[in-house]
Amino acid sequence: MTSLFDSAGLSDAAPQPLAERLRPATLSEVIGQDHLLAEDAPIGRMLAQNRLSSMILWGPPGVGKTTIARLLAGRAGLEFVALSAVFSGVADLRKVFEAAKSRREAGQGTLLFVDEIHRFNKAQQDGFLPFVEAGVVTLVGATTENPSFELNAALLSRSQVFVLNRLDATALEGLLARAERVLGRALPMTGDARAQLVDFADGDGRYLLTLADEVFAQTGELDGAALSKLLQKRAPVYDKSGEQHYNLISALHKSMRGSDVDAALYWFARMLEGGEDPRYLARRIVRFASEDIGAADPVALMISAEAARTYERLGSPEGELALAHAVVHCATAPKSNAVYTAWKAARALAKTTGSVAPPKHILNAPTKMMKSLGYGEGYQYDHDAEDGFSGQDFWPDTMERVTLYAPKASGREAAIADRVAHWARLRAEKSRG
Repeated sequence: MTSLFDSAGLSDAAPQPLAERLRPATLSEVIGQDHLLAEDAPIGRMLAQNRLSSMILWGPPGVGKTTIARLLAGRAGLEFVALSAVFSGVADLRKVFEAAKSRREAGQGTLLFVDEIHRFNKAQQDGFLPFVEAGVVTLVGATTENPSFELNAALLSRSQVFVLNRLDATALEGLLARAERVLGRALPMTGDARAQLVDFADGDGRYLLTLADEVFAQTGELDGAALSKLLQKRAPVYDKSGEQHYNLISALHKSMRGSDVDAALYWFARMLEGGEDPRYLARRIVRFASEDIGAADPVALMISAEAARTYERLGSPEGELALAHAVVHCATAPKSNAVYTAWKAARALAKTTGSVAPPKHILNAPTKMMKSLGYGEGYQYDHDAEDGFSGQDFWPDTMERVTLYAPKASGREAAIADRVAHWARLRAEKSRG
């Protein structure tokens, strides 16, 4: 099988990047993906049965998607053909499929590996279908994006989706140990610096080996400070319009709802470090204060709205502290979604009741004719009533009373619950009397 190194026209004597030198030669050498590749795992069982179906490999960068596809082709005896959706178009696909047809007629199958397959539009993805269905190619697509968002249903129905894990510290340390065995010498660094190097990679094995290449080229032992000067930590994986965006905002929202202030601050910081617009986060915090705290702590909405205004005045980074203040207040505040639940129920009820009129005693009566029709007749001014409560019924005459707002015994809403219950008793007594 032709390697990427050979295809570039380079000799074996030419210097190779460490990541290429350590590229696994067998599936058993792939680190961190045993849940897919072990003998009793999905892909392992598939190979044991001498079959290979089309699949989508979904995972973060640098976890072995390309390597796995290449090794699968070797195990299955298929010609490996690689395309990048970033650099390929319809013409390139047509050539690949024509060559695969000819290869099949000669008794040779083709594994078509499409990197960044989510970059193809839906029409281009549809173009794969007849060739996958006819067995002209076995498709292995690689993507860093959620396939359920980025790939069309027809293509997904003809492929299995396998999720590759982000490489943890143990897997990354295994890569460094392998590099040291291949090069026959230890990385020139202290133990603390070694742990820092693993942290710099942020789960990306390819990036780790790129960093290790730099370290091997150094003379003298590196400590943590020297390593920080030499190398740069990998930027956190974050796509402001992709699944990471929705996953992290969900984590922030649910951490505040669960009153886990430390987790809430962490996810808030993760989104900022990933490049999220602080104004978006400000809007979400205000929404949370209204939706999940509500009347249990009305101050939360004021603090959140003021934090958003403070950010507009100060910008980054100073204004981000005000948003963090709001995150802490929201996470530590008593929670109640009673107002949110009541509002949804009220809207649903309003949609089903049409144009039913209010009772006449609370209708406006600015003209004599309206008064003669009974508009406003019998209305009792609550401020003049005992305890400031008239007990009148304000529901339409044709409707039964519905309880929409059910305050919870949380924070300030507990006192509201007591008042609402008191007024309900008084209203019932006045209606009987």
